[in-house]
Amino acid sequence: MFFFKRKSRQTITDFSFLHTDIHSHLIPGIDDGARDMETALELVRGLRALGFKRLITTPHVLPEFYPNTKEIIVEGGQRLQEAVKMAGIEVEIGYAAEYFFDEKFGTLLEKDELLTLPKKHLLVEMSFFAAPPELEEYIFHLKIKGYQPILAHPERYLYLAKIAGKYERLRDMGCLFQLNLLSLIGYYGKPVQSNAELLLKNGWVEFFGTDCHHSQHIRLLESALAKGRFALPWPAVQNSALAES
Repeated sequence: MFFFKRKSRQTITDFSFLHTDIHSHLIPGIDDGARDMETALELVRGLRALGFKRLITTPHVLPEFYPNTKEIIVEGGQRLQEAVKMAGIEVEIGYAAEYFFDEKFGTLLEKDELLTLPKKHLLVEMSFFAAPPELEEYIFHLKIKGYQPILAHPERYLYLAKIAGKYERLRDMGCLFQLNLLSLIGYYGKPVQSNAELLLKNGWVEFFGTDCHHSQHIRLLESALAKGRFALPWPAVQNSALAES
């Protein structure tokens, strides 16, 4: 994190200062995250050990591959909550969704069948290859309907960085940004890491998330913390603002 002055760096040992992880894939068997409840509980324990006090898990809603509905996610989320309670893990579990911007999202938006983070914050994603033609239209209509869109891992959409002023345009429209912690340690490649650092330097990040899918993500974050690869001061973040149900 090159943009912080060396004299002000303070290595952190866990992510307790974030309080809440707003992006993960823990509900078993409904997307590319935890495959079963045993795996889900392993991931929950790992995230709790990283310092998180609340986990709001966000399975994909991507009709072509993961046709999850609000009802499927609620049922799975409640099963996960009960399993965590029975296992005695001291962490609060919430659930929402990560919605993929495609032509079918408009139907969900029109019907108001969206499962949100607290305070009507809505986690959204899009293709890593090109932005959907309806991108700005969707953000506009979300805001009109009273939702607060949060774009998941904007640093990974490298094509946005190549369009002059595109990040600024999305932010001017009222879209907030959630950065993946793994991006800061190069997990998705150097270009993504550099883009993540630039977004932070410009003050364009409101939320952080693990985007945890499997145990390797936990181990990488543990290793990075142990090696002092994360340091304060961090920009003001709003994760704890979503700690309320």
